Order: sequence, then structure tokens, then C-alpha cells
Amino acid sequence: MRILAIAGSLRRDSLNARLLRCIAGRAPEGVEVELFDGLREIPPYDADDDVEPAPAPVAGLREAIADADGLLIATPEYNSSIPGVLKNAIDWASRPKGTAALAGKPAAVVGATTGMFGAVWAQAELRKVLNTAGARPLDLELGIAHADRALDETGRPHDLEIDRRAWGVMSALVAAIAAEREPQLAAA
Repeated sequence: MRILAIAGSLRRDSLNARLLRCIAGRAPEGVEVELFDGLREIPPYDADDDVEPAPAPVAGLREAIADADGLLIATPEYNSSIPGVLKNAIDWASRPKGTAALAGKPAAVVGATTGMFGAVWAQAELRKVLNTAGARPLDLELGIAHADRALDETGRPHDLEIDRRAWGVMSALVAAIAAEREPQLAAA
């Protein structure tokens, strides 16, 4: 099983990348978690440029999503919403309509901020955007408030409750992916 992890922040020492490392560290045996690092290179969405072949960074994003069984996305909260670069990537991944890489893809959404609310508004907004784009966002939330103090540089949580909740997110995503695969295996 393969999970693609995307941090919605471009910052070198992103708290959301730390959170992804925290959750990825809870992956069971047989589950590979790959951190996507090409968000910065994706050009602004322009329908005039939405042609085949797609721009190389866009093709790379679409391929990475298509090759994954599920998505784990961590978003910061910018002005009570998701970062523009993350929304832009989702816009590209939602195309071409009908055969988009995001179509039917199980997705867990989490968030980390230095503030006291743990990106809960951004997480809700991101689940809405993913649903509209054709993905299947899980109905769960993991917001890490004061993440600069809650997670060390490697993503290791200082609090057992965060560790427990990270296990819960990984378990729920793995279960959603397995449930998605089950009907496919039965049809084969």
C-alpha cells in the first residue's frame, strides 16, 4: 500500500511536514509513505496550459497521486483558509475532468499551526475542496496547535495524546484504502 503525503507549506522547516513525518512514522508494515516535494514547482493553474502533455511539474504531481492508494495532506492555515499553492495543486490534480488523478482517492487531512486552533478552518476548507475535486476525504480531524512546541524537528510529538491521534489518522486512512481495494479484489 502506498500513501502520498503532501505538506501545504513551502517553508523549509514546515510544521506541517513535521506533522506528516509524525503520522508517517505510524505506518504499519507494508505501507509506504512518500513525501511529495514538488509543490513549489507547480505553475499557477491556467486552462490555456491545461493540455497534453501537461507541464512537467503538473505531470509529476498527477502521476504521484495516480500511483498512490491514498493521500495524507497537512495544511497550515493562512487567513482562515488553505494556502494558495496547495489549492493550485488540487486544481491541477482535479483535471482532466472524469479521469483526474484525484478521482475516488481516499484522503486524510490534518493541520499544524503555531496558533491555538490547529488549522481547523483550513482542514474543513481542504476537505470541501478535495470532495469537490473528486477525492474521498475522511471525516476526521487532527489539528496540532502550538506545533512549534508540540513536535520536535523530526516530527516526534512531545505529548502522548498527539502520538495516539497520529496513530488514529494513519489507521483510519489505511482502513479506508483497504475498503476501497476490497471491491476491486472481489471483482478480479
